[in-house]
Amino acid sequence: MTPPNLPKIELLVPAGTPEKLEIAIHYGADAVYLAGRDFSLRNLSANFSRPEMLAARRLTRDHGIRMYVAVNIYSRDSEIGAIADYLDFLAEVAPDALIVADPAIFMQARRKLPDIPLHISTQANTTNTGTARFWRDLGAARINAARELTLAEIRTLAAAGGIAVEAFVHGAMCMAYSGRCLMSGFMARRESNRGLCCQPCRFNYAVVEETRPGQYFPIAEDERGSYIFNSRDLCMIEHLPEMIAAGIASFKIEGRMKSIHYLAGVVKIYREAIDAWYRDPEGYTVRPYWLSELAAISHRGYCTGFYFGDPRQTEANTANRIHPGYRFVAKVTGLTADGGAEVLVKNRIFENAAVDVLSPGVPTRPDRIRKIIDKHGARRSPAQPGSRVTLYLNTPPQRLDLIRCPMDESGRKPA
Repeated sequence: MTPPNLPKIELLVPAGTPEKLEIAIHYGADAVYLAGRDFSLRNLSANFSRPEMLAARRLTRDHGIRMYVAVNIYSRDSEIGAIADYLDFLAEVAPDALIVADPAIFMQARRKLPDIPLHISTQANTTNTGTARFWRDLGAARINAARELTLAEIRTLAAAGGIAVEAFVHGAMCMAYSGRCLMSGFMARRESNRGLCCQPCRFNYAVVEETRPGQYFPIAEDERGSYIFNSRDLCMIEHLPEMIAAGIASFKIEGRMKSIHYLAGVVKIYREAIDAWYRDPEGYTVRPYWLSELAAISHRGYCTGFYFGDPRQTEANTANRIHPGYRFVAKVTGLTADGGAEVLVKNRIFENAAVDVLSPGVPTRPDRIRKIIDKHGARRSPAQPGSRVTLYLNTPPQRLDLIRCPMDESGRKPA
């Protein structure tokens, strides 16, 4: 059951670009986290220009969605002035919270934006109630629990830390302690804790003996190399009741740099699951299509991370990424008076292709493309990536719905 005096769990969703923000809202986010072009841990994402961030704030307010801005790098003295200027801009944006890790940025934000709540990033690796109380006493409103904690430890943190607790529920995991990795800095001079990680844990590795240059000896079963640092992806869809019972205030989905297909599919399923639990906690069961939908998204094999203390769940994924046999082909941008769906084509698609339509709040719907009309009114098959065409399906979709199809139907052989 829901812990006493706690509001409904928040579903916190990544929004790496303005397009992804729209998708996050469409598929059911309660809150989004995003960042400007500097000072966050995903600087390789497109992120938001200052005008785009102001527009994002208007959009989130219009939809009743909370917006959190990440300013969670570990800063250098040379950046203090620029960060101060950026915080002045964020005072104009007035987000619902800032996400920070660096104590210096925390104290700057407390002085400059005293009315905006501060959330402590996972990078700060809060692992115990004493640290939670430390941040609470400094004025923080929420901490993101370190990913190394078990669910039992998070329950203790939520009950005794005196501060709201956020925890990851789905997405990629880092092999380094709370994401504080040095490999990218050493190998590519791109520092992970300054938003520039090149993800060397995902590289292929093999052993080379000193006197035999060029002779590569595999150290795992995979002939392409060994993914000895490559963690599997977190997926807690089958354990939401335990997480709710632990007193967690916010379920966070990882993935500001992931595709909109990933974002739509994951947000859609966790939204449905959370709502189903609150409608009927006693009768709640995991629906099979939730599992199949998450399996249809490209991932690195799913696990429950550290939550249940099972070492098998944190073993490296030596098979690297799992590519399901689907291809994301179009995003619906509007509807025509005669029932057509105006779309932005993401991958090549043919007339008569069998497709799935991803809409919020309902199971993924099978359909078929009856015809494709280009901007000149002519039939077009295939429609090419980047083009804008009108699709006619058996049942019209909604604006911002996504359309995908099996690999063979989109013009490629099955994976």
